[in-house]
Amino acid sequence: MDHRPPAIFGLHGTRDLAERVAARLDVALAAHEEREFEDGEHKARPLEDVRGRDVYVVHSLHGGVNQSANDKLCRLLFFCGALKDAGAQRVTAVVPYLCYARKDRRTKPNDPITTRYVAEIFEAVGIDSLITFEVHNISAVENAFRIPTWHIEAAPLFAAYFTPLLTGVSAAAVAPDAGGAKRAEQFRLALEKLTGSDVASAQMEKFRSSGVVSGALLAGDVRGKVAIIVDDMISTGGTLVRAAEACRAAGAAHVMTVAAHGLFIGGAPRLFASPAIDGVAVTDTVPVTETVSQIAAPRLTVLDSSEALARAIGVCHAAG
Repeated sequence: MDHRPPAIFGLHGTRDLAERVAARLDVALAAHEEREFEDGEHKARPLEDVRGRDVYVVHSLHGGVNQSANDKLCRLLFFCGALKDAGAQRVTAVVPYLCYARKDRRTKPNDPITTRYVAEIFEAVGIDSLITFEVHNISAVENAFRIPTWHIEAAPLFAAYFTPLLTGVSAAAVAPDAGGAKRAEQFRLALEKLTGSDVASAQMEKFRSSGVVSGALLAGDVRGKVAIIVDDMISTGGTLVRAAEACRAAGAAHVMTVAAHGLFIGGAPRLFASPAIDGVAVTDTVPVTETVSQIAAPRLTVLDSSEALARAIGVCHAAG
């Protein structure tokens, strides 16, 4: 077994997060090169010897202004393939935000199951294992990937953030739809453990057909409480605004929202303009753009995910 520390690379777009992860493991980020060609093609290669090493590549697969999710997926795949060709003993893709994780089942005839296709491509280039953070449906991801998958839940991080904010007040964990009920329940239990107080639960009704969202029923008691709406990601923010307005109508004293991944499509102006929401918290798995920072301040809090990612890498490395 290789007893050397893990080699950690951070591709462009996720380098800041990768540096913090490496620092928590007391290792320097490994050097690599990324080149762009005039026709839009690119290449990446390690600048350090990885032969026989346990290697981790940190890259979050979200779309952005300069690179689409498809661009980032290709860069990750090609770089991991290059590491295997260079003799790396094991290559683990550390993907804080996993693209196409929402497309994990057929909702209409002949629909693609893109999560499975992504998994097959990971395996085809020789990636040995996957570490990811708060995916949309962990069961679907674990079924799609045949390689070992390490999933990091965001609930402990969320609970640690909210605990000091809830001194002397009652809280309720709210799922914005039925699909998020388990995630909200994990958060509720983690929050109860840290605060030592009972935390209520509630769930918002939601139906989607041809892109149109409906449903206005809120099941659960939030009256007089701090309602905390828990989701895996924020896209445009429309789902959270609907849930927040329902919580206000049901008598919630304050409404906070928290999600692992802040995509903030179009800057999510409706979300940050909504009087129903007192604050929004996300992690740094998707970097917050300057535009969003200007729109959101001071209502947006960004939580550091590097400790959780570093811990998962440490466990994975020790497991061999």
